[in-house]
Amino acid sequence: MLSIPASRPNAYTGSPLDRAATRREDAAWIAAALTDPGTLFAPVWRSRSLMKGVQEGQPEAVLITGAAAEAMRMAGGPWAFLGLWEGRPVFTVDCSQAEDPLPLLPDAMGSFTDLRAVAGLLPPGEASVLAHARGLMHWRTKHRFCGVCGHGCEARSAGHVMVCSNCRAQHFPRTDPAVIMLVVREGHCLLGHSQRFPNSTMYSTLAGFVEPGESLEEAVRREVLEESGIVVGEVHYHSSQPWPFPSSIMLGFHAEGLSEAITIDETELRDARWFSREEIRNPSAHGFALPRADSIARRLIEDWIAQA
Repeated sequence: MLSIPASRPNAYTGSPLDRAATRREDAAWIAAALTDPGTLFAPVWRSRSLMKGVQEGQPEAVLITGAAAEAMRMAGGPWAFLGLWEGRPVFTVDCSQAEDPLPLLPDAMGSFTDLRAVAGLLPPGEASVLAHARGLMHWRTKHRFCGVCGHGCEARSAGHVMVCSNCRAQHFPRTDPAVIMLVVREGHCLLGHSQRFPNSTMYSTLAGFVEPGESLEEAVRREVLEESGIVVGEVHYHSSQPWPFPSSIMLGFHAEGLSEAITIDETELRDARWFSREEIRNPSAHGFALPRADSIARRLIEDWIAQA
């Protein structure tokens, strides 16, 4: 089985930010940047990002400055330093405590939109910054209390560390690794119809989280066997994709199927089938849909097709 290279970057990658991690501990620099009128803020409201042009099908990220940014910060939610964009500090701030955040902004600034709905239309760098902001703010809002002793935590390192006010345990942003794989055998690929999408016709690659003490290749083989009964041989890395919905990174692979008979795990899948390249090239004619265009699942499929 030949390794299939990634044809282009995945959505949410290619960030234009210099994360400038050394600045996180410089309290004076952070304080000055927070009040600098030229500093940029990527606001997050209930896991949604501020954008304009959504209704017109030409979404753009809206990063705010000055008085608008101060109004968002005064809403009382967490904030964090993301990095430098062409030398300008970039922060994110969560304004979810406001029932309606738009009155805090000047008129015609845009609206808060689910990033997943438009990511394929955003400029790649903007999608990456908004995903970064969304993922970090999710962690901040969900980790207000210490997992060791249950006391409240305080933000440190410009929002990148939560320190327990009682036992002083440090807590860091969490990213869960998940393998996602296209299994191929004799000119066909294995796709499954997830139980999570009962009203959809979408068939997608198999995926699952990496377990403790498990290599990525072992996780690929275990997940495929558990979900479909297919035995996997060679496993080749393709690419990765941040997926902060809420806190994962997808690690993509192509895998060699050594067996053909499918036995599905009905708790995970409604169906699984082997699809030919002809079927994949024209899914609607064969009664199914492929994964969304901004997903690594779609990229794994498209790059396999391109190798024919």
